[in-house]
Amino acid sequence: MNERRINLHLVSEATGETVNTLARATTAQFDSTQIIMHRWSLIRTSFQLHRVLDGIEHEPGPVLSTLVDQALREELEQMCVRLNLPIVHVLDPAMNMLQEYIGVVAIHRPGRQYVMNADYFKRIDAMHYVLQHDDGQAQPGLAEADVILVGVSRSSKTPTCFFLANRGIKAANVPLVPQAGVPDGLETARCPIIGLAIDAQALIDIRRNRLRLIGAGAPTGGMRQTETDYVDEDAVKAELLWARRLCNRNGWPVIDVTRRSIEETAATVLQHMDAWHERQKKQAVDGV
Repeated sequence: MNERRINLHLVSEATGETVNTLARATTAQFDSTQIIMHRWSLIRTSFQLHRVLDGIEHEPGPVLSTLVDQALREELEQMCVRLNLPIVHVLDPAMNMLQEYIGVVAIHRPGRQYVMNADYFKRIDAMHYVLQHDDGQAQPGLAEADVILVGVSRSSKTPTCFFLANRGIKAANVPLVPQAGVPDGLETARCPIIGLAIDAQALIDIRRNRLRLIGAGAPTGGMRQTETDYVDEDAVKAELLWARRLCNRNGWPVIDVTRRSIEETAATVLQHMDAWHERQKKQAVDGV
């Protein structure tokens, strides 16, 4: 069966993060269709919109929009009617529901979610924190962490921390190395500690790829790559077992990241953080 090909236009008055996320989530459900996404962001004037309209006319396809300016919306809708193309203003259902429930009309001002308020600077601060406390650095600063991720090397601790930082969460990550024992600062930490685990073979593949990228242990001529403890199957399994037992012994929840995306891992981390804070509240009440 031949694969169908369509154009999908994503039009936003801001960065396009919202409509892009929605588009990724929905288009992932259509395996037999090749969907070409055309991203049009920071569209806030009629002049900027004309470039979008030309693009839609040149490569027609359905339109997903987060435009809130009424004049721009009407101009975009007129083009879609003329070309007989469907258009969905993806914010409308949630906006209408909130307007009816709150009883207040939305202000329809572009880019309101990106104002430089306290939440914005909290995210910037969290990014700086992750940079300073990546891979076990600046351990005295662990006292300021909102969460600490632990795990063996290459278990996706760093990218997960950066994803969390974009939510304003100060996430530190500490590597678990059997020869080094329990890292300083973990046993006295006053925040949730969460372990990241991964399948041994998946970890070996990731580490071998890492070695190739940095040029370490790369095969030359007919020589086979040297197997070190870093990628040796028995050594890796023992390393993972030690890390898992360490987490279990200390009561740290463990997330298997083998088949999880960074987004899914971060979402599970947030669930564990919520559960940890609920336990802390309960203990405080019971203590009283």
